[in-house]
Amino acid sequence: MSRLQANLVLLLAAAIWGSTFVVQHMAMDTIGPHVFTGARFFLGALVVMPLALREQRRLKNRGEAIKPLYFIGMVLAGCALFTGAILQQIGIIYTSVTNAGFLTALYVPTVPLLTMILFRKAPHWAVWPAAFGCVGGTYLLSSGGGAISLQVGDLWVISSSIFWACHVVLVGVVGSRSKAPLTLAMIQFFTASALGWAFAFGTEDVTLAGLADGFWGIAYAGFLSVGVGFTLQVIGQRHTEPADAAILLSMETVFAAVAGAVFLAERLAPVELLGCAMILSCVLAVEVLPLLWRRRRTAKIA
Repeated sequence: MSRLQANLVLLLAAAIWGSTFVVQHMAMDTIGPHVFTGARFFLGALVVMPLALREQRRLKNRGEAIKPLYFIGMVLAGCALFTGAILQQIGIIYTSVTNAGFLTALYVPTVPLLTMILFRKAPHWAVWPAAFGCVGGTYLLSSGGGAISLQVGDLWVISSSIFWACHVVLVGVVGSRSKAPLTLAMIQFFTASALGWAFAFGTEDVTLAGLADGFWGIAYAGFLSVGVGFTLQVIGQRHTEPADAAILLSMETVFAAVAGAVFLAERLAPVELLGCAMILSCVLAVEVLPLLWRRRRTAKIA
């Protein structure tokens, strides 16, 4: 897969996630956050499991095996995924979808920082202004340029952004080195689901009636957001640097706004359109500027 194809895959994942914020918010009217998280990740794991098993058979036929260290990394990715998802899910109960979308985007500048600290690998200089530009654009899109009043739910969502950043980094490293992206997706989903159900049975009222009431929200978030969206992330990140992937995935805020305009007849104010333009410009910049920089250096050498 070329880098351009990988980036398009990541943008598709962002489009799916952007449409899921409203579903997550509405689902909390009928079921608890841990039940919702456990159920949707279990459904997502079932969706990708046939593909993952096929991938493992193919690796076995080629005489290749997934190293135990990579399995540990896959489980750790699942732990980071669960922690980010549940903190965000709890936060959505006590804050608006608008605030949640903006504050989640704080993981964008965190990813290159983590990559630099953990792997001593500095990202291309274009990543830094693009990352902060994405956060600024998300602020304009989410708040209309006005003040965002922080509530208790906002603190939950802010803390989730740290684990989303850890998840992006782990997926980038394990997915590219293990050569088993579908197995990574399945294991991280089952891990997140197991943790969700463990907390659900310990802290929430789990009933068949509640699950039935939240069925469509679970189905949408489980099949599309988890089964398709997060699997596309794993596949795309095999061929894209974590910092670049974080910027591409931040497009979910723009896609959420587009979905609202199409399905809910919401209209964006000029300042909100400016926010969309900023995010899109940053996404394009992180793709185009490194290419132009390399061409310039090659021309000087020649």
